Amino acid sequence: MVHKKLTNRQVLMEQSYNYRYIWMISLVAAMGGLLFGYDWVVIGGAKPFYEAYFSIGGDEHAWESGWAMSSALVGCLLGSLLSGALTDRIGRKKALIFAALLFTISAIGTALANNFDLFIFARILGGIGIGLASNVSPIYISEMSPAHMRGRFVSINQLTIVIGVLAAQVINLFIYNTHPIAPEATQALIRNSWNGQLGWRWMFAIETIPALLFLGLAFIIPESPRWLVKNYSADSARKTKARQILSKIGGNDYAEKQLLSIQKNLATHAQTFTYHQLLKPRVLKILGLGIGLAVFQQWCGINVIFNYAQEIFYAAGYDVSGTMFNIVITGMVNLLFTLIAIKTVDRWGRRPLMLFGSAGLMVTYTILGSCYYLGITGSAVLIVLLAAIAFYAMTLAPITWVLLSEIFPNHIRGFAMGICVSALWIASLLLTLTFKPINTALGAAGSFWLYGAICLIGFIFIKKHVPETKDKSLEEIEQSLGSNS
Repeated sequence: MVHKKLTNRQVLMEQSYNYRYIWMISLVAAMGGLLFGYDWVVIGGAKPFYEAYFSIGGDEHAWESGWAMSSALVGCLLGSLLSGALTDRIGRKKALIFAALLFTISAIGTALANNFDLFIFARILGGIGIGLASNVSPIYISEMSPAHMRGRFVSINQLTIVIGVLAAQVINLFIYNTHPIAPEATQALIRNSWNGQLGWRWMFAIETIPALLFLGLAFIIPESPRWLVKNYSADSARKTKARQILSKIGGNDYAEKQLLSIQKNLATHAQTFTYHQLLKPRVLKILGLGIGLAVFQQWCGINVIFNYAQEIFYAAGYDVSGTMFNIVITGMVNLLFTLIAIKTVDRWGRRPLMLFGSAGLMVTYTILGSCYYLGITGSAVLIVLLAAIAFYAMTLAPITWVLLSEIFPNHIRGFAMGICVSALWIASLLLTLTFKPINTALGAAGSFWLYGAICLIGFIFIKKHVPETKDKSLEEIEQSLGSNS
């Protein structure tokens, strides 16, 4: 009889797991992504109405208008910088609870704000919640998931972000349509309308429902067993708790193997984090890899399509009605291909998907730039734009978060992830701020050709530096990357 040697993936798949439990805790953690997506987009639909209410519309109030739109981004940076030390000090669960509390306070505060300063303060609190959630949610899911399905579970966080974005768009449209305003309405008429007084408040207030649900459920989920072992290695009660959680995920044998692996890994590191640990050459190399991935996810340029959709579609020949319809279509494509990413990430692997996405974006940007250069408008441009969104949604968008949650050593994962998320938000800010000047200088064609060139650089970077992490435990990934040295 011939005995075939089982692959690592086959061995992992033969293990019995409590998938219902893993799905439950992953979906609760991923509610941070849902609120991230909703909070990030809801302000766009409310913009004409809160600007009229606070009298900050028009060119003479450009600074106030821009500050209202970008204040949450300041909070994102603060939250991401805070998240590293916070998640490693108080734990993943408490950090999720804190993020949920901030989302709740922000939603209520924004909806009830009766002056501009309170509105801005509430938006910054929501931004801090986004910064925390964008770090903690993928880390928590990564540390709770079996190796052969970790990519799928972490990708749920990106799926909930996309759902949150769509929910905000649909709710904004629904609330507006209850009391529509004529396009020619003046600022005074908008201010005195139902939408100008109450409608925009409801757009923000509805976020309170998922925020409170997230807050309540975050108390129910367990703490990460890796964090428990790392921070309480001498506490037998904490070890017992970690063993119970791992047993509930994969049974007693799985728990013992995982505990042994975690303890062996942590034995090579100092238990107390110090900044000096980040300066070790191989840790610094992995940190550079994480920052590079985070920055590339933003600088690949896809978010300009979402942030400046109206201007891009207008340049392609669409009127306001056509533009609004196309924005809905882009959201649906984004959702569909995020679902495809969840199905493929643990089958195809992280590295092939990242290479596929960067190459696909490079080609579509080249074609898109050529369309603008040759004066091709209408449905052709829409099709190419949808192709770009599809490439991004099934590759760079979710897989970057998967890799960032995997590549860092256990003892510095929270802090290192915080640095990378901060880099991501800074890159997002720079992308948003530079698009209009670049578009003015190079035109639509030149802008997309530039983003295509950045995608080529990203492809080379991934090809040279990004490892495959599929089917490996977090401790195995750390060992393969040589971060112990």
